Amino acid sequence: MSYKADLQNIPVSLIERNPENPRIFFRQEEMEQLYVSIKTKGLLVPISVYEDSGKYVIIDGERRWRTFLKLNYDTIPAIIQDKPSPLDNLLLMFNIHGLREQWDIYTIAMKIERVVLLLSDKLGYEPTEIQVSEETGMTRGVIRRCKMIIALPERFKEMLRVELEKPKKDQLYSEDFFLEMESSLKSVKNNYPETIQDIDIVRDVLIEKYLNKIINNVVDFRKLTKIATAWNNVGFSRDETIKLIELIFSKNEISIAYVYAEHFEVLYGDRAVNNSAKNFLYKLDSVFEEGVLDETLRSLLSEIKEKIDNLLNR
Repeated sequence: MSYKADLQNIPVSLIERNPENPRIFFRQEEMEQLYVSIKTKGLLVPISVYEDSGKYVIIDGERRWRTFLKLNYDTIPAIIQDKPSPLDNLLLMFNIHGLREQWDIYTIAMKIERVVLLLSDKLGYEPTEIQVSEETGMTRGVIRRCKMIIALPERFKEMLRVELEKPKKDQLYSEDFFLEMESSLKSVKNNYPETIQDIDIVRDVLIEKYLNKIINNVVDFRKLTKIATAWNNVGFSRDETIKLIELIFSKNEISIAYVYAEHFEVLYGDRAVNNSAKNFLYKLDSVFEEGVLDETLRSLLSEIKEKIDNLLNR
């Protein structure tokens, strides 16, 4: 693709939005801030467009263009680029925003499949995650998060879309809620598939608990992952874990945080102490080999010895 560009003032009326633009949310609060900025300070960054059949299609700057329309301005500064291929059109938008402003994960997810399709046509095979990352400028972590959103049933995607249209302060739940929930449910399903007979019913219960503040924080789902893997990590009873997970997945007042605190927190705390103790012994071996023991370290070791003696003599 050619990257020859030309800066001009072009009629606002001759500009069209790009149908491939991943951005689908134009939140009122953000648009109002941009309106005030452009009205008082002018346009600081020109939009980017390409010419097509006598019109100009936006590559970057749809929100700025919308603001110029609202202000009834006749022309707008624009960098005119050569018309890109359908693939380059998408990749340009991904890379521009990857460097400047990250879109919502939902927004990226709704277009990443299109990128994969066009890349497949170009390469003759389905691109790897690494190739998609390199082409779009998105990290592999972002791409994996997109795949989680894509895999959601349409009903839950629509619920998320409705929330994302709201100002962030008014959203009942975000992409992070679904991403954390899906990650934890994957762990539960891998370890205790019998606890998830209908995953959509489980999702509905967890969403209701979150909306009712029974689940207070999206990161509580990480505790659910630790609960699901406790049999392997800290030797907790599998049969007892099944009962506790089924309680979490039932319509009641029992939260993930409560189950974790009552049954698992101490076990994971002991595990952390064990790991720290092993690391400490490893460091002591190094000190012993070096034969160097300054007064500060000697004092600390004496204090540790006293605490260990007290603990062992209880």
